[in-house]
Amino acid sequence: MCILFIALETHPDYPLIVCANRDEFHIRPTEPAHFWPPENQLLAGRDLQAGGSWLGINRQGYIAAVTNIRAPELQQSDKRSRGELVINSLQNPEAMNATWLEEQGHFYNPFNLLFGQGHRLYCFHSVDNSIKRLSPGFHAISNGALDDIWPKMAKGTQALEQQLSHNSPPDIDALLQIMTDQTQADDTLLPQTGIALEWERQLSSIYIKHPEYGTRSTSIIIQDKLGNCRFIEVRYDGKGRNLGQQTFNIPAD
Repeated sequence: MCILFIALETHPDYPLIVCANRDEFHIRPTEPAHFWPPENQLLAGRDLQAGGSWLGINRQGYIAAVTNIRAPELQQSDKRSRGELVINSLQNPEAMNATWLEEQGHFYNPFNLLFGQGHRLYCFHSVDNSIKRLSPGFHAISNGALDDIWPKMAKGTQALEQQLSHNSPPDIDALLQIMTDQTQADDTLLPQTGIALEWERQLSSIYIKHPEYGTRSTSIIIQDKLGNCRFIEVRYDGKGRNLGQQTFNIPAD
């Protein structure tokens, strides 16, 4: 997962809206979002290479998502898969806290972990072992720190705020359109994260279209004020073609 936009307590009827893109190598085997057997309590896609996930929700309304931090100098090949952090968060939410993350975070390559329930959402940034509770408003998480002002983070946040400025129900097609924006940032605005300029350009758009590495799926999570959740997933191939869309509804517990 490489970018998340969150609207927290900004809509009168839908206090939580999450829009997320997963960026990954197209060759990496993946299962679409589904309820994981045998308990069927956890809804998420599955990374078939390492067994974890990038984003999910459980039937109690707990949400978790992970993004890698783009810091090539800190990457080590012997670390555990960050995708298991999402599964741990959803299966054992009461155990997921700052102490556990500070003690266990070094077993993984650098990451951001979004986790929580309802208006109590947190973001853990493993580089400095910091944890922040998200305040009401609009937020973005990508491959730096929470609410960094990268061009695509600022653009998506502004687009989401504009879209939700109307008090009508969120327009799913409009949210998906935000998440499929392929506009690349000007070179003068690009972050310097230690990768080649060509890839900084390629990764500067909200939606990344590349035959080898790019946006594999978009997920939209909408929770109403009663706690009912809707989860929409759209999947793409390396040419940007739509591979299918599905919608799940999770009633309030």
